[in-house]
Amino acid sequence: MAEKRSSERFKDDRPVATEAEAKAVASAVRLRILRLCLDAPLTNKEIAQRLGSNPATALHHVRKLVETGFLAAQEERVGARGAREIPYLATRKSWALQLGDEFRSDLAGAMLEAFRTEVAQVDDPAEVNASRLGLRLNDEQYREITERFKALFDDLASMEPGPDAKPYSLFMAIHPDAGRD
Repeated sequence: MAEKRSSERFKDDRPVATEAEAKAVASAVRLRILRLCLDAPLTNKEIAQRLGSNPATALHHVRKLVETGFLAAQEERVGARGAREIPYLATRKSWALQLGDEFRSDLAGAMLEAFRTEVAQVDDPAEVNASRLGLRLNDEQYREITERFKALFDDLASMEPGPDAKPYSLFMAIHPDAGRD
């Protein structure tokens, strides 16, 4: 059986999420909401439509994300039928926090589920640029790779989109390859 490496994590200077913050992002639906509201604010109705869910269910998740600071309500607007609408925008707070070890597996499961759902929505599977690689690493090499992943993601997260930028998602994972031992 492969050893656990959570205690061998790289140094991370981001603040540790509170329990409420960690629980808020340990949901595939909430991760998808954050992704949907990353570039432009969306109302609860628009979020529900894009998720293919009930507006009441979406609102439950939106409220939890607002309470924990992951979504911010924007200026109220009037909808097509004169109804009051509040659009929400992702604050990017999820990237500014690290999760404690007790929440890491919940978040990993949520990220995998969100990834599977989002990839399933891609019309042409050839548009999913994916690679796999089997490695054998000692503890020092593992730490080096995870530090390089963090540096790469931090760099990518700070990039300003160009004028003709299209939305993409990047998912990268390293995991024990239990089937090889």
